[in-house]
Amino acid sequence: MILARPWMLNFIWLLPLVAVILIVTSRRNKTALARLADPELIPRLTEESISGRAFVKGVLVLLAFTLMVVALAGPRWGSHYQEVSRKGVDIMLLVDVSPSMLVEDIKPTRLERARREIFDFIRVVQGDRVGLTAFAGAAFVQCPLTLDYAALQMFLSSLTPDLIPVTGTDLGAAIQAGVASFDPKAETDKVLLLITDGEDNEGQGIEAARTAAAQGIKIFVFGVGDPSGGPIPNDSNTGGFRKDKAGQVVLSKLDEEGLKKIAGLTGGVYVRSVTGDLDLDILYFDGIKTRTEAVELKSGKIKVYEERFTVFLLAALGLLLAESLLKTRKRSSDSLI
Repeated sequence: MILARPWMLNFIWLLPLVAVILIVTSRRNKTALARLADPELIPRLTEESISGRAFVKGVLVLLAFTLMVVALAGPRWGSHYQEVSRKGVDIMLLVDVSPSMLVEDIKPTRLERARREIFDFIRVVQGDRVGLTAFAGAAFVQCPLTLDYAALQMFLSSLTPDLIPVTGTDLGAAIQAGVASFDPKAETDKVLLLITDGEDNEGQGIEAARTAAAQGIKIFVFGVGDPSGGPIPNDSNTGGFRKDKAGQVVLSKLDEEGLKKIAGLTGGVYVRSVTGDLDLDILYFDGIKTRTEAVELKSGKIKVYEERFTVFLLAALGLLLAESLLKTRKRSSDSLI
């Protein structure tokens, strides 16, 4: 036997409390009778107590309580196999972790906003394989395409600018790494979800998008930042903001035009993070789901255990019924009634 919710068994520790309540109640009843009349008159005024019946009734209540707790714990035994399948598309997340993603024009920072959006995104995906590629001046696949969303979330937590040693923002390298992560033999629709502030230092993003489009891969772009820009923080040791050779503070601006062109070349959609923490969800439902076709990604059999809580619940109800029918007193032969 296995339990679906074993923590429910902790309520069995309440049994001593229930026992104490039963004992106290019984003693109070006896005390109340003793105050009603003299001890020798009580058997004549009331029905005669049957020895041991009150104890048995208390035991039945405690056993019923125990069985109800076990039922709540979700006992299972026996099993059968059930056919399951999942349908979806392949989605590779391309996440910009360059220093410009630390700009605070979107609170708390561009990178943190992107991370929160992705966590929300993972909660709503519907059977899609999702992977993760981090990029700055270079790109590396952090998590291959998977249906294990919990594993993907662990990789998301480690996204920082220190993850990629090459500085800059190379959208071309990110798109190329994403394209290479797909299985060319797979018949599923393939999607790159590019999450960036759009500053393409190498200028290869457009060309890489054309290559992706030629392979039938759609690129959906999520722009993070403000077109008016914001200063790029220095590392935590020096503080302040980055400056150019002339001593002017460097502003990082969201390049929407370039990102829109990348999305348009592949039949994708561009969305900017402006409304809050649901922007990426909207892009998923109104963009990816409407422009791709889900196919079967995984099928097979899973072992399903049989729920047996009803056995314990019925047994508990039976004990409570027996307790209610069990009489603790009988009419005395010399009763005054």
